[in-house]
Amino acid sequence: MLTGQVINKWRSLIKDGDMDALSSLLSDKVIFHSPVVYTPQIGKEVTGKYLAAAFNVLVNDTFNYIREIAWEREAMLEFEVELDGIAINGVDIISWDENNQIVDFKVMIRPLKAINIIHEKMMEELQRSKKK
Repeated sequence: MLTGQVINKWRSLIKDGDMDALSSLLSDKVIFHSPVVYTPQIGKEVTGKYLAAAFNVLVNDTFNYIREIAWEREAMLEFEVELDGIAINGVDIISWDENNQIVDFKVMIRPLKAINIIHEKMMEELQRSKKK
């Protein structure tokens, strides 16, 4: 399995639940592509909020990366997770720069039932984080 420094840090972040480590992994100009939001989200702050919310919604005992395809500065990580009895399959497509900071993060999810439940739960999580 090909892995780079960025992907190793990302996997550790997911495994340890260390969302504080996320900021140093993201470029200031990172672009986040959500499976449910039409426009790309640009910048470290908004991307960090989306990824932290996604972590709270998706990462549970059933979350598992099952396949990795990696190149010099980009990787695709396929994952599976179960949420509210729905089997979810998706990919994280991650690109990083020469400073080992993520510059582009795209999430794609299937099936439609999964997108609908993730949309609902992400909205709840983002609203909850706004109140903090």
